[in-house]
Amino acid sequence: MEKNCLLLGGNESFQAAEQDIKALTGIEVSHSTFQRLVQRQEFDEPQALQGVSEVSIDGGKVRIRAEVQGVESYWRDYKAVRLQGVYYGAFFQDNQSLSDWVNSQRLLFPLVCLGDGHDGVWNLFAEIGSTEMR
Repeated sequence: MEKNCLLLGGNESFQAAEQDIKALTGIEVSHSTFQRLVQRQEFDEPQALQGVSEVSIDGGKVRIRAEVQGVESYWRDYKAVRLQGVYYGAFFQDNQSLSDWVNSQRLLFPLVCLGDGHDGVWNLFAEIGSTEMR
């Protein structure tokens, strides 16, 4: 049941997952329980098995809904990174962990950096490897 809750909670909002799990199983699981299940999980970033010559980074926004009726939702930033087209990581308001994870890999010369024109992405690339590598 926990695995199904995590699957649904990862694919949609906790509120929608609450409705879907009830429709699928007949068991009621509150949206706050979905949130607690996700928060107690430990997700370790993978370690590349080979040297890394390509890094791509992009960012986005996540809508955070207030639990109190009448309070507006707000938006927060996340960044996602892909190494070698194989290894993925996502970081919610934690750019330092993103650059630390990428820098913990065996980075090759030259290091190709792929990203859009957003300053937030290129500021992150400035923290990865060395200027000569990139």
